[in-house]
Amino acid sequence: MKRWRWPSLTLFTVTLFLLWLLLNDTLAPGQVVLGLVLTIVVALSTAAMRPLRSRPHHLLAAVRLFFIVLFDIARSNIVVAGVILGSVKRRSNSGFMKIPIDLRDPYGLATLACIITATPGTVWAGLSPDGHALTIHVLDLQDEETWIRTIKHRYERPLMEIFE
Repeated sequence: MKRWRWPSLTLFTVTLFLLWLLLNDTLAPGQVVLGLVLTIVVALSTAAMRPLRSRPHHLLAAVRLFFIVLFDIARSNIVVAGVILGSVKRRSNSGFMKIPIDLRDPYGLATLACIITATPGTVWAGLSPDGHALTIHVLDLQDEETWIRTIKHRYERPLMEIFE
């Protein structure tokens, strides 16, 4: 059994507390105290679900990755609109593909899954049991090598720099 620890002040707990105050639309002392109590209870009760601690490094790489992902999401929206509104032949290019990966950090893998799934036209479909290949579904699968290069260079490399 784990030893009881006071919850650390994280972005999660601060955000939860501020969200509580925002949703209640008041700074009344009773709501502030109730928000603090609920925040502490939620932080303590969810601590067991977070057994691994994340140790991100290189904040500048994370900021750079954030803007790369925003750009790719905007660009993918335009491409997906072209696929949907385009010819029937273009819509028949979807498929699954496997991409070899070197990223092993669970938080890095979770972030990669979020990036791939949040980008229109792509969905994370699974990770191999040995963790060396991921399966994605691509709406407009023209060239698998281009997708492998994109995932490895634009997303996996920065995530390895941040998390490993």
